[in-house]
Amino acid sequence: MKKKILIIEDDPAVAEYLTTLFEDNGYAVCSAMSSQDGFELAQKERPDLVTLDLELPDEWGPRFYRRLSSDKTLKNTPVIVISGLSGNKYAVSKAVASFSKPFDRDKLIKVVKETLD
Repeated sequence: MKKKILIIEDDPAVAEYLTTLFEDNGYAVCSAMSSQDGFELAQKERPDLVTLDLELPDEWGPRFYRRLSSDKTLKNTPVIVISGLSGNKYAVSKAVASFSKPFDRDKLIKVVKETLD
């Protein structure tokens, strides 16, 4: 069965780029534009991995991460931060990795594969 990645990203161009990148590499993808939609989707879809933008319209990314971490069925879901903010690697200390936009697609896929395979 395909591993599933949930993309939480409010920029449609970035979300579309990530969707194509992950699907081309054999992953199932679902995405949300806000942290609230992302959290509900995570509860419904049970993704194997979440990519998280820090600057979301309704909530700061680290706050979303705390909610995810306190949910007993989702707390072990690995998270990769993808953000335009500098210093983003400090925002979610337990993230598997943090990437700054624009990111290196090969490095991102390498981390995704190491995390999921």
